[in-house]
Amino acid sequence: MSVEVRVDPGRIAQLLRARGGIAHRRMSARTERVANIARNEAPGSMGNYIDWKVTEGPRGLQGVITCDHPAVRWVHEGARPHLIRPRRAKALRFEVNGQVVFTQLVRHPGNRANPFLTRALRLGR
Repeated sequence: MSVEVRVDPGRIAQLLRARGGIAHRRMSARTERVANIARNEAPGSMGNYIDWKVTEGPRGLQGVITCDHPAVRWVHEGARPHLIRPRRAKALRFEVNGQVVFTQLVRHPGNRANPFLTRALRLGR
């Protein structure tokens, strides 16, 4: 008596990558773990802007973590000292010690990089 087994590598890969498959579940768990670490590492309210998903990329499944906060680039990568001028108004308006201040120029001192997303990836491994 002989037995013939045919393996369809394409079908096996499809089952592994399918939504709810083993690989997808593991990738989702790991991506969510790293996103949660990033939320804890993020300064201020930036953690509220962090989201994650698992997508099918050119080389298989990939976990994607995004932060849509408007200042995330300058916090994550840092900024050199620079001048801030008004774009659509004649003056800048902000509060200092409870008093409203108007000015046409602010000398921003810059800030050090805080690569919280990179740190979260390293901690989540």
